[in-house]
Amino acid sequence: MMSSIRSDHTTRIYPEPPCTEDSVDRFDIIPDSLLLLIFNNIGDVKTLGRCSVVSKRFQNLIPQVENVVVRVDCVISDDDSASAGAGGADKSRGPFYSLIRLVVGGIVKPILAIGQFLGPKRSSSSSSSSGLYVGYAGDGDGEDLGAGGVTHHSPTQVLKNFNEIRYLKIELPNGELGIEDDVLLRWRADFGSTLDNCVMLGASSVIQRQSPASSEINYSCGTGTDDNGSIPESFYTNGGLKLRVVWTISSLIAASARHYLLQPIIAEHKTLDSLVLTDGDRQGVLCMNKEQLEELRVKPLSASSASKRTLVPALNMKLWYAPFLELPDGTVLKGATLVAIRPSEQSGQKEVSDGSWVSSAFEEPYGTAARMLVKRRTYCLEMNSF
Repeated sequence: MMSSIRSDHTTRIYPEPPCTEDSVDRFDIIPDSLLLLIFNNIGDVKTLGRCSVVSKRFQNLIPQVENVVVRVDCVISDDDSASAGAGGADKSRGPFYSLIRLVVGGIVKPILAIGQFLGPKRSSSSSSSSGLYVGYAGDGDGEDLGAGGVTHHSPTQVLKNFNEIRYLKIELPNGELGIEDDVLLRWRADFGSTLDNCVMLGASSVIQRQSPASSEINYSCGTGTDDNGSIPESFYTNGGLKLRVVWTISSLIAASARHYLLQPIIAEHKTLDSLVLTDGDRQGVLCMNKEQLEELRVKPLSASSASKRTLVPALNMKLWYAPFLELPDGTVLKGATLVAIRPSEQSGQKEVSDGSWVSSAFEEPYGTAARMLVKRRTYCLEMNSF
């Protein structure tokens, strides 16, 4: 009698509820195309990694995401690992500060601190190495486990999980160039297999006024006389020109180092249409479009013998300078300088003075500053390959 009762499912005290619309998993009725749209809007590689462990379906869809953003958390240096705890002062100035030092107005030192950025996993046999890594909560595997239970992986390793990336953005924690707090330095570079163009905007200081400037922009040096766009004699005698050359060379070195270290990602992800490498300080931006990415795959870059960076070709440069530049929003740039750079072999293909690619290189208010500067007198410079 008891056995018959147990076999009769209708006699259960808590019978299973009938299958209704409310009991259906809502995610199951969402089409894959809509989920991919959501994942593409998320973009952040860490968040996507967390989504991939929610379900088998999510795990299968994440590798199909086309828009990916990788935010690098930290620089890990084998040489500095022993003194990591004692670097409180340097750490507050950014992770690059202890690795990269630029003597502004003096000798430009090669930028080697990101020597293994985006490269293979660091080896324990390396006597001196440093690299950029993305941190994840440790899962107990004990691999590269850092302080606080964080496992670090290079961006190259993380991106191997994606098969169809079209738009990739990588953001470094800080810019490479250690400049003074009140100095403005921005650059943007476009690369194929070598440098296509670069624009550098700098100012010795930036002053934020309380009230916006008038619609009439004063291009004078503050003396009430029009300087006609000419560079004053003091610019050559007080080290002003030397300082701008340092800024320009430093920006080119930083850009070529970033470009060199992107090779593994570009080679592995042949679906890429756009790649942007920037930093949290918005100091520099390296861009590559679909044609430039394909050019690098079929035409290997030339590496500099001095360090791990792309060889910078011989260059033609145009420089614009204003001792005092007041922008419509009230921002005042002292010693404002704009430098437009192209390889010498491309100088006849497109006129630099048209300002189209120069003025669009920067976000506001610095895009306005670039448009104002290109209206001034132009000075031409040349630089050998390095």
